[in-house]
Order: sequence, then structure tokens, then C-alpha cells
Amino acid sequence: MHGNIPFPASGFVRIKQIIGDRKAGEAGPIPISRSAWWQGVKDGRFPAGVKLGPRMTAWRAEDINALIERLGA
Repeated sequence: MHGNIPFPASGFVRIKQIIGDRKAGEAGPIPISRSAWWQGVKDGRFPAGVKLGPRMTAWRAEDINALIERLGA
């Protein structure tokens, strides 16, 4: 997320687009730490990612948008 780029409605998003980038001072739609995010994925509270490579995970934007709606309710 650079500046005020809107969250996509479809496609894949990376973890920085979901939780933000604290080093750059950018907040994401779900402002939690990386470790809290991964624990939530492990526990099943957050959607599982899709492995795009050996060290690259992304999430379906549709799943994250549904999570944001659920958390906001």
C-alpha cells in the first residue's frame, strides 16, 4: 500500500496490504502485527493464504474483504 491506494475488490493481496507496513507508517484495513495475523491464520480466524512461491504467500482479496465485513459487524 503506497499512499491512498484503495483496497482491491478482486485478485491477490500481500500481507502488507492487509495489516499495513509499520516501518513506512502505513496502516492496513486490519491493523495487527504479523505474528498476530499468522496466529489467526493458524487458528482459522483468518483466511488461509495461497502459496505463490516457496517464500511468497498471498490472499484472495475477496476473502479479505469478507473478513473485513465480518469484523466490522
